[in-house]
Amino acid sequence: MAKRPLEGVRVLDFTWVRAGPWATRWLAVLGAEVIKVEWPDPRLAFTGRTGSLGDASAGPNSNGHFNDQNARKLSITVNVRSPKGLQIIKDLLRSTDIVIENFSAGVLRDWGLSFDEMREVKPDIIYVSMAGFGQTGPHAHYTTFGPSAQALSGLTFLSGLPDAPPAGWGWSYMDDTGGMHGAIGALTALHHKQLTGEGQHVDLSQVGTGMTLTGPALLDLSANGRGSRRPGYPPGNRTHWPGTELLNNYRGRHAAPHNAYRTLGDGHHDWAVIACFSDQEWRNLVVLMGSPAWATDPKLDTLRGRLVHQVEIDEGVAAWAGAIEKYELADRCQAAGVRAAPVQSNQDRVEHDPQLQHRGLFTPVVHPVIGEHPMQQAPFKLSATPVP
Repeated sequence: MAKRPLEGVRVLDFTWVRAGPWATRWLAVLGAEVIKVEWPDPRLAFTGRTGSLGDASAGPNSNGHFNDQNARKLSITVNVRSPKGLQIIKDLLRSTDIVIENFSAGVLRDWGLSFDEMREVKPDIIYVSMAGFGQTGPHAHYTTFGPSAQALSGLTFLSGLPDAPPAGWGWSYMDDTGGMHGAIGALTALHHKQLTGEGQHVDLSQVGTGMTLTGPALLDLSANGRGSRRPGYPPGNRTHWPGTELLNNYRGRHAAPHNAYRTLGDGHHDWAVIACFSDQEWRNLVVLMGSPAWATDPKLDTLRGRLVHQVEIDEGVAAWAGAIEKYELADRCQAAGVRAAPVQSNQDRVEHDPQLQHRGLFTPVVHPVIGEHPMQQAPFKLSATPVP
């Protein structure tokens, strides 16, 4: 069997809350030997081990999140603040390629494991730090986590509806995104080391990673003087908010209808999205709905007309969609040449999504404590160096 891409690479993993373990999880999936370093007493640090999955008794290995984000890793418990523990880590460093952590700035330095001190043990070591604001600057000492990094970067401010408080992005988005940037930083430094023999410190700022996702809004402000809170913006699910000036909201082409609609059932996720990006797609939807009188009004024949009358369109589409189950609605729309998709819950994606099932994204894995559960696999396929 072909080797995985990172086989032979050893990672010393000091990460704890979501972003850091998420970074090292993907290094492990790619074949790296990841050794997770934990405190001997779990009361001394939050490890994500609290709680249990399903019927499993609560214990250090029963938490679903912990087992997911630390899959394929090895583990040791070490009190790094003791002389013996610090020496154990330094002994491991001699055969380690990458050290990665997501503590607040300066924690490893305070333990006697600054980048310079690690280089004394392993001159070509790669050190990836993932503090909220990075290791330098007037805010470096601030403590952050995913939602606060999202807010500080400006992402939260871009979400929601006009004249309403920012909605945020639900799940701790910047933890996952920050974790992926941590993995990218580690792989970049590893590539550089393979070319030059030199290690380096990758100083990641999680707030900075969020700022890279606000580019269109920053450009709009600097070039056009338009702020992120203005009449009609952010437009929610729509590409344009009714009754406001028609502007490029950096969401691609304007479209109407372009929204999420309640479907049959009273579940939290019983919704489907429908979008018509052309006059033909709108005509297709009108025929599919049975050509109701309101939808055949000539004022809706053009995109501009539909943008003006979005509220009326949304009310009519919602009345029609409310009698159809979400998967059936999406199938009907797609067969008629209308863009549509069901709004899926976590359970829907794991149990009902035929595309993800075909791709094998979730594979049953038997765990000695929590039993058999689906484990997410890599979202990409490599033809020469397969990954799970």
